[in-house]
Amino acid sequence: MKNVENILIIQTAFIGDAILTLPLIQFVKRLSPRCQVDVVVAPRTKELFANHPSIREAIAYDKRGIDRGIRGLLRMVKRMRNRRYDLALVPHRSLRSASLAWMLRIPHRIGFDKSGGKFLLTATVKYRKDLHEIERNLSLLLGVGIESFPKELPHVYPSTQDQKRVNKLLIEMEVGHPENLIALAPGTIWNTKRWLKERFASLAVQLDDEGFEIVLVGGTEDEKLCEEILKLSGSSKVYNTAGKFSLLQSAELLRRSRALVSNDSAPMHLAVAVGTPVVAIFGATVPEFGFGPVGPFDAVVETRGLKCRPCSIHGGDKCPIKTFECMDAISYERVFTTVMRVLEQVRINNPSR
Repeated sequence: MKNVENILIIQTAFIGDAILTLPLIQFVKRLSPRCQVDVVVAPRTKELFANHPSIREAIAYDKRGIDRGIRGLLRMVKRMRNRRYDLALVPHRSLRSASLAWMLRIPHRIGFDKSGGKFLLTATVKYRKDLHEIERNLSLLLGVGIESFPKELPHVYPSTQDQKRVNKLLIEMEVGHPENLIALAPGTIWNTKRWLKERFASLAVQLDDEGFEIVLVGGTEDEKLCEEILKLSGSSKVYNTAGKFSLLQSAELLRRSRALVSNDSAPMHLAVAVGTPVVAIFGATVPEFGFGPVGPFDAVVETRGLKCRPCSIHGGDKCPIKTFECMDAISYERVFTTVMRVLEQVRINNPSR
């Protein structure tokens, strides 16, 4: 990437998508250490990019708020027009994202051939469904002649203040053994991607019996669900942290956890970004979509052999055939066994963790 000094990466999608864009940013910076990399992101995900050594600035684009519509797009262009980018990489496939790169007059604009604004790009790369999202994003570099990519995991960087906030809450909650935490992330906006709350509660009890302490993690929208699981468990070793931490503070809590059990949702990717092993439970969706966990000890629990699965790329509010067998068939004993197997693999291969 000769003569490239300033690079813009545009990814205004969800939290998980933002995390899975980090390997592209990290690799670009490593290829051209002298270049400056900025990223345009949704306001909710901006925090994820703070303190990252590969990023100069994360720029919030509030496409559903004050920057909504054509006026908002023009406002963003006005705000950024003096930055003089040489290259735009656009993993987000919307017309809006391609339009921003075009209106900023960035000479080289590379995105996917599935982009709604591909006619505004100077080069497109085939969107391959057989790749993981990390590899798909890295493949955008084919547009500048780079044809081989290393295995790259995302990294996030909680601050000292984030660490202090986690310390404070764990003390306030009277967590007895913070070195022996297992995190559970039971939430997701799609009901058909959500393992049953009763199973999460039973899993928590089983982990308690094995000497672990359990932290329930999630956003403010998950507070009620996590509280229900806490009550169902009846355990004094289960703690509800949902809604109490920012994204990077949640990352810090996950970093301290021995493992995370999660639905197909953002915490899964956040755990990968801090090196915590993941046991991911997939229902309506499948890892083959390219959004499974990719850490060295990560595992997926799913119900294979169902003709109805996957039922959609994102999941839905209700099971289309009203059986919910994809999740109902997954017992807490099976997930518990998987967690213990993962922890044993970590112990053998990475005893310092």
